[in-house]
Amino acid sequence: MKIKSLDAREVLDSRGMWTVGVRMVLADGAYAVDSVPQGKSTGFHEALSLPAAQAVRNINKVIAPKLRGKNFASQTALDDFLIRLDGAPNKKKLGANAILAASMAFLRASAKVKKVPLWKHVNDVYLHEGKSRSGDPVKPGAPRLFMNVVNGGLHAGNNLHFQEYLIIPKTKSVKASVEIGTTLYHALGAMLARTKGKVATNIGDEGGYAPDFKDDLEPFRILQKIAKQLRLGKAIDFGLDAAATDARLSKEDLMHFYKKFTTAVRPLYLEDPFPEEQFEDFAVLTEKYGKETWIAGDDLTTTNVRRMERADAEESVNAVIIKPNQIGSVSEALDAVRAARQYGWKVVASHRSGETNDSFIADFAWGVRADGIKLGAPARGERVAKYNRLIEIEHEAR
Repeated sequence: MKIKSLDAREVLDSRGMWTVGVRMVLADGAYAVDSVPQGKSTGFHEALSLPAAQAVRNINKVIAPKLRGKNFASQTALDDFLIRLDGAPNKKKLGANAILAASMAFLRASAKVKKVPLWKHVNDVYLHEGKSRSGDPVKPGAPRLFMNVVNGGLHAGNNLHFQEYLIIPKTKSVKASVEIGTTLYHALGAMLARTKGKVATNIGDEGGYAPDFKDDLEPFRILQKIAKQLRLGKAIDFGLDAAATDARLSKEDLMHFYKKFTTAVRPLYLEDPFPEEQFEDFAVLTEKYGKETWIAGDDLTTTNVRRMERADAEESVNAVIIKPNQIGSVSEALDAVRAARQYGWKVVASHRSGETNDSFIADFAWGVRADGIKLGAPARGERVAKYNRLIEIEHEAR
């Protein structure tokens, strides 16, 4: 896998902000084009992404010259080289976005050299590199779709404290899940237009509807009513990404809400129910509701195995979000998946609120057989690109 060239440029994300795009060419002519997403709701312990212009300069002036002409035997070898080149624990010198762009491009180009779909190559790297060499029987497969149909918090300009209201189809087929999700999504839009006015169908950062609501539970009451009308009540589960670090509610207010939420909704999934340093409060909630509900860490764990070790030791969560750009390389994201499996946690791969049309995360989730994947609403091109890629993978994998 000798690298011939690596070129970076600034590209726009879904919020009209600049992010990093790259094109890598290997010696045999195989090439890859990738771009890096970026989040608005970010954990304090995430690897540091630099401003796009600075990250692009670092790729073109520092990373590319060091990679040009070098032969890397594996994804781990390439990523380790980039991490050493930066030298900082949080990747502040070159930028997590700069390192991840090169890491993703090398993975995609390597799949082309092997003449296999990206998800197959992800699975091969997952199984045969890093800690998984000790034996992890995970085969590639479809994740459940965690579809964000109502946006709040930092992702919208409405009065909801919480960030993502999720519907989770129960079918094992991606295509069938998308059909259920789009049916509910459009029915929700129609009901909001009738009951709250046409302005209520305006959307937030991830494509979910974003009007004001009577309270933080009203979106679920509306979704339950629609699901019953469509006879889909038994075909979906519900979930919530509270993103509580940014919710600005007290621990007592949060606990009171979760008691009402779990009683009224019986959710499958609850993400970041408390701010990012409150491991003990997570543990209390996991002890109370964890038998029925996935209590997931995101800002708490930041795809970082050290943070995950603490969460496991304190029994804070039973599920984890995996975002490659939180940690800054493919290999480290795979290490986080391996750690989660060792702890017996559910694995949920995730996009970011500032996305591009790059569908990398769909192949990643399928390759590690994530239990779930978050892509936003089944609307907006940058989200639809990933849903369509999952449908395509499902066809490839037959």
